[in-house]
Amino acid sequence: MPATTSLQSLHVMVWTALMASLIAVGSFLSIPLGPVPFSMQPLFIMLAGFLLGWPHGMIAVLLFVAAGSIGLPVFAGGKSGLAVLFGPTGGYLIGFVLAAGAIGLLTQARKTARTPSQTPSWALGLLAGLLGLALLYACGLLNLVRVLDIGWNKALTIGFLPFILQDLVKLVMAVATWRIMHGRGLLPR
Repeated sequence: MPATTSLQSLHVMVWTALMASLIAVGSFLSIPLGPVPFSMQPLFIMLAGFLLGWPHGMIAVLLFVAAGSIGLPVFAGGKSGLAVLFGPTGGYLIGFVLAAGAIGLLTQARKTARTPSQTPSWALGLLAGLLGLALLYACGLLNLVRVLDIGWNKALTIGFLPFILQDLVKLVMAVATWRIMHGRGLLPR
């Protein structure tokens, strides 16, 4: 029994590191659009929550944020350092952590109600993802208003409206991936 538990722990640690790495890769797939760049990070943030659950999805995002904070160029556009964390986009980084945690908590709490072979519902995935995106945007917009000293209309114009439709598509992609991986027994839990 202890060997199985040890292997399961190792398996989850490897998946956690992999998701942190994928989030970093998602930051390199970015297009600058003013103070907030478009990137593929939200897809991998949501996947971390869906695939790893609570608390490992959040830990994967914390690893990513820690790597960028100590100087590794993993933030959008190859940026790094505490200046990014405390700059205009720092709220989104905090929102990433909360989004992955909330998604993992909501989807894992329902895990006990399903049999292992039962694929999770689209409704559960979309609801968890929408809550995660709401947390992500709330933190990001609050920080934009604070750091740039702008009004809410301007913050919504530069930090929400250009991204929400793309992030909703990423949410559907993340839920689809989660359901497929769950159905094939590929989840790292």
